[in-house]
Amino acid sequence: MPRALEPSTVFSQRLRDARLEAGLSQKALGIRAELDPFVASTRINRYERGIHIPDPTTAAKLAKVLGVPVEYFYARSDRMARMIRAFDRLSATEQERALRVVGAP
Repeated sequence: MPRALEPSTVFSQRLRDARLEAGLSQKALGIRAELDPFVASTRINRYERGIHIPDPTTAAKLAKVLGVPVEYFYARSDRMARMIRAFDRLSATEQERALRVVGAP
């Protein structure tokens, strides 16, 4: 059975996974996402621990730096998270083809 994360931890776990995959420190990610360098590490740490959740603009900046679609951060199952990332890597033509295959309008 696929692992389904609780809503309270899904963002923090996905953020941490993507950051580690990108090979970035918490501070480096925060600075690249335009957070104040003085608090960048602390803010990312708090996001990853689920103490705070970033606003939508900050979440979008984090996603851009990490090269993932922002929707990835909110996928409650690992399978859906993988699908979101795979779909995002497809060209527009390939995305349309994939949607037809699964019967999406």
